[in-house]
Amino acid sequence: MKRHFMNQAWLPMMAVTFVIAGITGCSSSEETLVETTPETIQAELYSVKATSLASEYTTSGIVTSDHRVAISSRLSGYIRGIKVREGSRVKKGDLLFRIDPVDAKQALAQAQADLADAAVDRDRFKSLLSENAISQQQFDKTELRYKVAESKVAQARNQLTYAEVRAPLSGVIVQKHMNSGDLASPGMPILVLEDPSHLLVETHISEQYLSDIQVGDSVDLRMASIDTPVLATVRQVVQAADAGSYQFLVKLSLPSKKAIHPGMFAEVVFNVGQRQGLVIPESSVVHRHGMTAVYLADDDNILRYRLVRLGQVQSTNVEVVAGLSSGQRIVISPGSLSQIKSGLRVVEESH
Repeated sequence: MKRHFMNQAWLPMMAVTFVIAGITGCSSSEETLVETTPETIQAELYSVKATSLASEYTTSGIVTSDHRVAISSRLSGYIRGIKVREGSRVKKGDLLFRIDPVDAKQALAQAQADLADAAVDRDRFKSLLSENAISQQQFDKTELRYKVAESKVAQARNQLTYAEVRAPLSGVIVQKHMNSGDLASPGMPILVLEDPSHLLVETHISEQYLSDIQVGDSVDLRMASIDTPVLATVRQVVQAADAGSYQFLVKLSLPSKKAIHPGMFAEVVFNVGQRQGLVIPESSVVHRHGMTAVYLADDDNILRYRLVRLGQVQSTNVEVVAGLSSGQRIVISPGSLSQIKSGLRVVEESH
């Protein structure tokens, strides 16, 4: 019982000893702290400022041919010998298909029979006229009937020439609506032919930009299959809005390029004025882990990693949509970006 009492008496003294030791340890640790100087790096700084930029209006468009022809038959009949398909290239005058001209042949036979009958009457009335057995007026009616029958024969023969349908221009078959054995009717489209050497882009614009877009303006086209923008020209602005969308049709002339084909999708970028924006050199942009950023120098020239959102590219510069303000300074030295990290102090390169 006595030993137990002595152990309890020593507890307060031990607690005081631990507290004093702790305070002594903290004091010695604080005394060893030394103020460190940030590492330095030489780099060129660029002062961000607002500048005048082109204001863009982007729409979507489709490449189509300026020469697009829907090919149909002038005769009624069954289609024979159609061998072309979508993508087939044809030359002007090539045979596309034939129409079985049963009706046209019957019309020709009937017209020839009427002509033969009219010729017999004309000869007989001509003989009667020479004998003064009929009047000149009666003979003229017979002569007129003969000429009408003759004209019908020529017309029937002409219809037979339409049994062979040939390409009206050189181009590519882009649509095929009917096949051999189908019954064709006059005016019903059978094939659609486009000339790929005369291409244009059709797009629609909003009413608010109608006055900013004029015939002859240059327009950038962006296509997924072409690395660089294609320069097109505004050829026509239809001054009547579409009844459904209330937008206006614009047609753009395209340069001749083998990589451009009818049906391709294009982003159409119109220049519709000027605006103020922030532009920085592309050499200042850091691309890491799918993000874009710059190194920003504060008032003490300490560098900070700053995420930015970029806009349109202007030659060797790029617009900053978000992340920077006018007057801030960023590193633009291309060779030093890989060595930079946040917390370094920048020393500006002398020129």
